[in-house]
Amino acid sequence: MHEDLKSELNSLVPDPENHSRRGFLVTTLPVGFALAVQPVSAQTITTNTDGITAGEVKVPVQDGEMPAYRAFPNKGSNFPVVLVIQEIFGVHEHIKDLCRRLAKKGYYAIAPALFARQGDPSTIENVQNLIRDIVSKVPDAQVMADLDATLAFAGKHEGNEKKAAITGYCWGGRIVWLYASHNPKIKAGAAWYGRMEGQGTPLQPTQPIEIAVSLKVPILGLYGGKDQGIPQSSVEKMRVELAKGKSKSEIILYGNAQHGFNADYRPSYGKVDAEDAWARMLAWFKSHGVK
Repeated sequence: MHEDLKSELNSLVPDPENHSRRGFLVTTLPVGFALAVQPVSAQTITTNTDGITAGEVKVPVQDGEMPAYRAFPNKGSNFPVVLVIQEIFGVHEHIKDLCRRLAKKGYYAIAPALFARQGDPSTIENVQNLIRDIVSKVPDAQVMADLDATLAFAGKHEGNEKKAAITGYCWGGRIVWLYASHNPKIKAGAAWYGRMEGQGTPLQPTQPIEIAVSLKVPILGLYGGKDQGIPQSSVEKMRVELAKGKSKSEIILYGNAQHGFNADYRPSYGKVDAEDAWARMLAWFKSHGVK
């Protein structure tokens, strides 16, 4: 099943007839890892909850409540916020663990279930079906509104909206670029191997490369040189467009890294590159006033 993961980078063709808001199909987060990524690797990292508060919450949104996972330090308050944006597999154990890692560094990290209206990605074994039946039906406009609500929720519950960052992985990496352009409250972002160009669709009309010049928020792009879905030519095009603007965004290309090189539960994991990229992300946030 793992060799199919590159499919998550393909242009998605939505079904316009089925994207209307119809209530939440998912009201609680899954336990463990998504079926599409089984079996998980023996090198999978599990971060404990010592010194932090972690667990599921419900984020009020316009049409109901959206489940989310959040983690923050036990001591103190008014923590800088990091929005953590999921891969196509939803807010499964890996995304939860990333929140705990950030909490250990002093952040209020929160990962909303952005597919909750469309379905539960953790229950689908086939990546292509997951993309067709759920991911392609999630409108960018819905995601932007849900993230606005998530940031507002964090600001009312131990988080500091004035010190906010965003990070995301693959599907979520693309969202990082778009949300940083959407919400001026975001001070910095880190986009992990999210696609930057491609054919627009009715539900996902804009690609990151199209907003690169106008972008004001500094984004750190973290990409793999051996990514089969994002060619180096795409990275170079994005660098050119970013240089025309004033965001001072940067892209780091790890020459030997594959797509998903931070996903320690998958064969694509590259420990050295992942650890370097994580350190760079934390330094990026700090240098741009998030902490």
